Amino acid sequence: MNKIEHIGIAVNSIKLAGDIYQKLLDTVIYKTEEVVSEGVITSFLQAGPNKIELLEATNPDSPIAKFIAKRGEGVHHIAFEVNDIVTEIARLKAEGFTLLNDEPKPGADNKLVCFVHPKGTNGVLIELCQSNSY
Repeated sequence: MNKIEHIGIAVNSIKLAGDIYQKLLDTVIYKTEEVVSEGVITSFLQAGPNKIELLEATNPDSPIAKFIAKRGEGVHHIAFEVNDIVTEIARLKAEGFTLLNDEPKPGADNKLVCFVHPKGTNGVLIELCQSNSY
């Protein structure tokens, strides 16, 4: 894993949270998009080398809606950049980690993604991200 790619924050409203984070980080949202397969709208902000992804549910069955119902708004996941997501998935499986998807899938911000179950990572959902590969 190369670096933290972004930190994902589950929010009830992209608009309200976006206003807060733009003021807080003294930057602007550079991208907003819907990821239909995950039932979310995402917005990205960048402050220096660091990125924040705000995630708003588009339906009550989405993982973000369920997360907020159970835990409230807040940090949802930490994403790590990887060079070869397929190799990293195989490595993590061999190490005994449980993955939420066995194959990488298209995610937000033009990335291939895969999630590591939080039960094996001290309660933290981990996302693997590979840039521009689909």
